[in-house]
Amino acid sequence: MFSSVWNFIKRHKKKFIFTGAVVGGVYIFGRYAQKKIRDIQEKEATEYIAQARRQFHFESNQRTCNMTVLSMLPPLREAVVAQLNSETLTALLKTKPANKLEIWEDLKIISFTRTIVAVYSTCMLVVLLRVQLNIIGGYLYLDNSVGKSITNPLAPADVQQQYLSSIQHLLGDGLTELITVVKRAVQRSLGSVSLKQSLSLLELEQQLSWIRAEVESDSERPMSRFLLADDENALAE
Repeated sequence: MFSSVWNFIKRHKKKFIFTGAVVGGVYIFGRYAQKKIRDIQEKEATEYIAQARRQFHFESNQRTCNMTVLSMLPPLREAVVAQLNSETLTALLKTKPANKLEIWEDLKIISFTRTIVAVYSTCMLVVLLRVQLNIIGGYLYLDNSVGKSITNPLAPADVQQQYLSSIQHLLGDGLTELITVVKRAVQRSLGSVSLKQSLSLLELEQQLSWIRAEVESDSERPMSRFLLADDENALAE
């Protein structure tokens, strides 16, 4: 029996070798394919986790931006009101002074100036804080990345403080200069408009467009000067 089996194997030796090679090749290829699939799955899982971490960090940073902006609005409002105090003029009018027409004219200029300055300064505050906090947030994300050395952080505490303290320029000297520029444009635009004259919506829009053009037309002195002090502008460049 064994001799017949052996003879059968010898007669079909090539077929057995070919079949063995095919089976072995399929097995090796299967193992290789499984390894590749595992590698791909692990890579995808790693990328997904990294993406999830980035998304979580970004959303967390945006919430921080929103809360910081909201916390800075009251100081900004106080700074605007302190320099453009229409309440004092309103109280003065109640005393029926002899120069009430002049006070009304001042009140007109201050009211328009305060409204326009509030819009400009709020937009600037939002932009400046979002840029600063997103830059800091990006550095903090890199500092907290796996494998990043904590001995040389990209955003040490003093750098973060320097970034965030620059907002004081907008609340101080930058705001004062913005008020001066806007008030000058308002006086040129509305100074000749009588208190008894009513403006249509189109006329008011035209006046505001002219004031905007006046405020934003100085190409030699960009509006970034209201946000950043001169030394900070130099650093930004």
